[in-house]
Amino acid sequence: MDCLRCGTCCTAPDISTLGKPVGVRCAHLGAGGLCAVYDERPAVCRGYRPDEICLRIAAPTLEERVKRYRELFGV
Repeated sequence: MDCLRCGTCCTAPDISTLGKPVGVRCAHLGAGGLCAVYDERPAVCRGYRPDEICLRIAAPTLEERVKRYRELFGV
């Protein structure tokens, strides 16, 4: 599955390597839902792969997708 460029994986989970808490947009999330430091992103970010969860949380806005993600994982 290709990345949907929705920004949810850069917003919903915590990324401790970057000091990013749960639900806060990553400072490196650029326009169009792409990582502005893609080539230098931490290993945890490199491990994210689009999957069926992306489709399960699909919504028109980033805020709605993050809400669905947090509900799905109980965070």
